[in-house]
Amino acid sequence: MVPFSTRERSLDKNDFVCFYEHDINFREILTNTEEYVEELRQYPGIITPDCSLYIDAPLCVQIADIYLNRAVGHYLQKQGLYVIPNIRWGDERTYKEDFLGEKVAFQGIEKHSIVSIGTYGQIRTAESKRFFKEGLEEMMKELEPQVVLVYGAMPDKLFSEVKDLATFIQYLDWMTRMKRAQ
Repeated sequence: MVPFSTRERSLDKNDFVCFYEHDINFREILTNTEEYVEELRQYPGIITPDCSLYIDAPLCVQIADIYLNRAVGHYLQKQGLYVIPNIRWGDERTYKEDFLGEKVAFQGIEKHSIVSIGTYGQIRTAESKRFFKEGLEEMMKELEPQVVLVYGAMPDKLFSEVKDLATFIQYLDWMTRMKRAQ
């Protein structure tokens, strides 16, 4: 996987373009998606945007960021690009049932499919690890994915209870990958 902001460094264009980086690096695709379609066609696929869902953000902001992820992915898919949904959750309000019985973090995603998640920058504190682990377990129950692509670390403490529920494929984050290539 190659982050959107460094996609030009993917010389052979065999990397999937992902958005596991600071939101500022990909904000243009969120508002001007159509301008990137032709360029993105040169890659085998796209992981939908990983808009930050800060656990201290108001729920409406977290929902809006999930919506942007799905909207960009839907548009790119309608343009004929191969798209794998990135699943991101914030605090428990995004991965537990709301008053309508919905789990907003998983809405619009097919069950038994391929999904992608990122741990890079998401599991730094005890609180963020707790939310990540709880959300991961809920995602596995709700979506029952066949394959889970993981961008970043896969600590046993967070993944041990779910690793037998799907095929997990880990991808080193871009910085680690480039350092190892030197």
